[in-house]
Amino acid sequence: MEILAFGVQADEKPMIEKAFAGHHDVRCLDVFLTEDTAPIAAGYEIISTSVNASLDHRVLQTLAAGGTQMIAQRSTGFNNIDLEVAERLGLTVARVSYYSPYSVAEFAWTLAMAVERRIVRASNRTRDFDFRLDGLMGRDMRGRTAGVLGTGKIGEAFARIAHGFGMRLLGWDVAENPACAALGMEYVDKDRLLAEADLVSLHVPLLPSTRHIIDAAALKAMKDDATLINSSRGGLVDTEALVTELRAGRFTGVGLDVYEAEAGLFFLDKSLAGVEDDTLARLVTFPNVVVTSHQAYYTTDAVGQIIDATVQNVLDHLAGRRGENVLVPRTAS
Repeated sequence: MEILAFGVQADEKPMIEKAFAGHHDVRCLDVFLTEDTAPIAAGYEIISTSVNASLDHRVLQTLAAGGTQMIAQRSTGFNNIDLEVAERLGLTVARVSYYSPYSVAEFAWTLAMAVERRIVRASNRTRDFDFRLDGLMGRDMRGRTAGVLGTGKIGEAFARIAHGFGMRLLGWDVAENPACAALGMEYVDKDRLLAEADLVSLHVPLLPSTRHIIDAAALKAMKDDATLINSSRGGLVDTEALVTELRAGRFTGVGLDVYEAEAGLFFLDKSLAGVEDDTLARLVTFPNVVVTSHQAYYTTDAVGQIIDATVQNVLDHLAGRRGENVLVPRTAS
């Protein structure tokens, strides 16, 4: 059987081909699954998609009509998939429930230090042989307060790094993580966390209850010199409200690896076509903002685990097994 994989990055292709070798053939496409590209999947029983695929009711109907029976998503998040429609159409859907939390946590800290210590601005200057220090003054992290919204595996890994810096830890989640509490983390309500944290990092999933968890009110509750980091999901932050606060001169820095309207932009080269998204265009002009294109997970370790789990999801489906990663189970024949 040949598997069709959408949205495969050049670095991923040899890893995917190697992982499927000895099991099934795989055809890797660099295009993302959208309403326009969905007809390509006709005749493929199993397809694999990336986090930026669009699997709304129209795409799912096209897939089902073309004979697709299983969607193996290569990500933890699945907010891009209409699971109710998939179930109604008899499509099996699986994701990757776990991969290296250190990849995202370490990258969140990379963003934090990049904005705190003005690394991007300094690098751009030295390329022009401008070695002045004006405007590059940062601050120590030791003794300051890190607020972690979401203390699951990634939030815990982030907190461990913060603890290593010698920071005070505040946490917010629906349930306390004993490992974080053992680091000295104090669990508080969200308002207190935002008011006291010098650094706020987001590590919660995107759900209806967490959408725009950082809205205009939350942003105003934060310290004027706070730093905000989002390496989780773009929809957690109200970007329009964030731009308003940045225009008012607030925040030491903002590091974003995700953006709420990133679909159709991130993972693509828009350098010649330009970007029509006025909010994103405005966002990247602020000197204290660093935006990256959803790459926090993108390490050989994490991607390798994602691909291995995807292969296992496919094998389980073909063997009639329901693995732990299944979101919509196989319809009984």
